[in-house]
Amino acid sequence: MQEKLFFYYTNDLHSNFENWTRVAGYLKKEKERRIASDQSCWLFDIGDHVDRVNPIAEAFLGKANVQLMNDVGYDIATIGNNEGITLPHEDLFHLYDDADFQVSCANLHNITEDEPNWLKPTVEIKSINGIKIGVIGLTAPFNAFYELLGWHVAPPIETLEKYINGLNESTDVIILLSHLGISEDQEIARRFEEIDLIIGGHTHHLLRTGEMVNNTLITAAGKHCAFVGEVILTWDHEKEKLVHKEAYTTDASDLAKDLHTEKLLQELIEKADVLLGEPVVTIKEPIEVQWFRHTEIMQRLTDTLQEWTRADVALLNAGLLLDQFSPGVVTYKDIHRICPHPVNPVVVELKGDELLEVIRASLTKDLTELKLKGFGFRGEIIGEMIFSGMKVETVVQDNGHEYVKQVWIGAELLDPEQTYSVATADIFTFGRLLPEVAKSKMKKYFLPEFLRDLLVVTLRSHFSNH
Repeated sequence: MQEKLFFYYTNDLHSNFENWTRVAGYLKKEKERRIASDQSCWLFDIGDHVDRVNPIAEAFLGKANVQLMNDVGYDIATIGNNEGITLPHEDLFHLYDDADFQVSCANLHNITEDEPNWLKPTVEIKSINGIKIGVIGLTAPFNAFYELLGWHVAPPIETLEKYINGLNESTDVIILLSHLGISEDQEIARRFEEIDLIIGGHTHHLLRTGEMVNNTLITAAGKHCAFVGEVILTWDHEKEKLVHKEAYTTDASDLAKDLHTEKLLQELIEKADVLLGEPVVTIKEPIEVQWFRHTEIMQRLTDTLQEWTRADVALLNAGLLLDQFSPGVVTYKDIHRICPHPVNPVVVELKGDELLEVIRASLTKDLTELKLKGFGFRGEIIGEMIFSGMKVETVVQDNGHEYVKQVWIGAELLDPEQTYSVATADIFTFGRLLPEVAKSKMKKYFLPEFLRDLLVVTLRSHFSNH
């Protein structure tokens, strides 16, 4: 006898609810259909369901996301970095207290106290006909952030080595829920032949029909639930092994909306509006925001960053603010709309010559006109760089390019050999936006504060009527 095991999954929703009513309806119907046919079926989420760019996630600090997952009927989830490092310690500790599903993340550990009750390294489930399935979740080890919040993420490979033999002995099928990224998934598949299936995320890769690496099926469904994933594993009870593996993704835009989910989302939006409606400041005049011009608000925000971090200098890109502030009462909802990024302050150490290269790069159109998606940035474009604690003298040559003439740090010219502490947005410590910042060996991140928390301070200090 052969038995089919059905797994449906989502990954990297990032609180982008545009397709959620369609996805929710599809998952509910598929699970209901499979169960009605006496087939074994489970729903998984691979992390980054929460993203504080959305007012619902911001207002409820992820709890509303869990409520939405409960409503759909998820069985198991793992956590992504957006759950792990954008929430204060206590909020992550209690995030899944009311979850109707199990949470597996074998490499997440609490530094300061016992593990949360919901946190399990592995989960074992059984099919209708008794096939034992072991599920293990892993998340990306961003310990420079996690440890500032009282958590530690152990190395994924070491964690797998710790649990894989036990899972192999006690279960028939092993599934990894991996919020590690495609390269890590492929490496794990090469090293751990015991793993039958890796459902992935984090790097937003889309594998429409999966990918086989050795005997492991790897799959993932992109981002924002534009697609829903499905895996079908076929177990032969006589041979006592899996004999077939299939992976598919379904385009969510073709699916019907679930009216109950639409109503629930609307209720959450209304409640979020109330929670975020608290006044922050009252202003008489509109506050101008420009991406390619110096403005008072960006200068004040950059000054606040320098003062708050006690850095020698600071620099921020004007594209962090997405809209102007209208006269009248400014609420937390306005702050969140105008600065939605889950971006933290950071201080790096740079030699003077490295800082000069950063300044030069920040003046180029390649950077200021870059349309960035990712690294926590949720805006449209990088925009002009604003400086604090330093005066940058430039000259525009005949070719239209702006060149650095000289840089003053306080009352002194920049010293190429001196080390300076430089405050900026943490997005510049990733990738190659500003290589010198990314390569700095000393990085001090500030958590759980976001730059919008400093924006609140700036508005109250410099723009309030009171």
